[in-house]
Amino acid sequence: MKLAKLFPLLLVIVLLAAACAPAAAPAPAAPEAATEAATEAAVEAPAAAMPEMADIVDTAVSAGSFNTLVAAIEAAGLVDTLKGEGPFTVFAPTDEAFAALPAGTVEALLADPEGQLTQILLYHVVPGKVMSTDLSDGMTADTVQGSPVTFTIADGVVKVNDATVVTADIEASNGVIHVIDAIIMPPAEDAMASEAEAAAPVGNIAEVAAAAGNFTTLLAAVEAAGLVDELTSEGPFTVFAPTDEAFAALPAGTVDTLLADPEGALRDILLYHVVAGKVMSGDLSDGMTANTLQGAPVTISLADGAVKVNDSNVVAADVEASNGVIHVIDAVLMPPAQ
Repeated sequence: MKLAKLFPLLLVIVLLAAACAPAAAPAPAAPEAATEAATEAAVEAPAAAMPEMADIVDTAVSAGSFNTLVAAIEAAGLVDTLKGEGPFTVFAPTDEAFAALPAGTVEALLADPEGQLTQILLYHVVPGKVMSTDLSDGMTADTVQGSPVTFTIADGVVKVNDATVVTADIEASNGVIHVIDAIIMPPAEDAMASEAEAAAPVGNIAEVAAAAGNFTTLLAAVEAAGLVDELTSEGPFTVFAPTDEAFAALPAGTVDTLLADPEGALRDILLYHVVAGKVMSGDLSDGMTANTLQGAPVTISLADGAVKVNDSNVVAADVEASNGVIHVIDAVLMPPAQ
């Protein structure tokens, strides 16, 4: 009986004890110093390294489709300029654009790096960074050469003068490149003025031909025939210079035969390519003849803007030298049979 009365009392005591028991202690907080250290570590952790952007010249080199442009820039001594701080906007012709020029043009330009070549290259550069979104139809921009280029936009096609922009907004560390499909030429009057102001040519005819790199056979023949001193003398002379391709087009074995007779036929043929005096393209007229150092005359013909010497075409004219001028031709001239 007593036990029955005590049981409810014990149950109440147990419930009261459970209610009054302290709650489980929460996990201790991380020390404040540890939290700050973790935050600083997160802030100071280095971000993934970003590749460094290349300058205009290195970007063109790495693209692999501007070999002629880069060679021209090097020949004209403009590498340091286009690697400078800038910014610059460069309209970059592809190798195909240079290849589309008349035969011998690139060689002739490379032979005069401080004259027309420099002017043409600078005409492809605009100061500042001009993105495609900055362009508008009819807009003009002054180039580093001094003359302006004109932009036209129609049906989503952007043109610089007569060249089409085929790839736009190639960014570099010191500007931007827009790829174009043709060479843009400065206005004729500006080019003529620039040539007039350019320093006098430093190389004689032989040196200018050697620097061009496309007259290896001609120079070997001149040396074999003992005519180097003549072409390096005071002159002046006008030389109609056949390219290596012109000599290669002769019948097989012809060059070897000529080199075997340097004092005879070879000498006559070479002298038939030289006229005494400095005859510029502007001095020529249709049907005009000029006596060569070989003795026989050559005949000039003009038609539809093309200039011919006998049956050969002048592919690049007025390459000046210190002792005369070179006109590049696409075939070897043969004197009349004796």
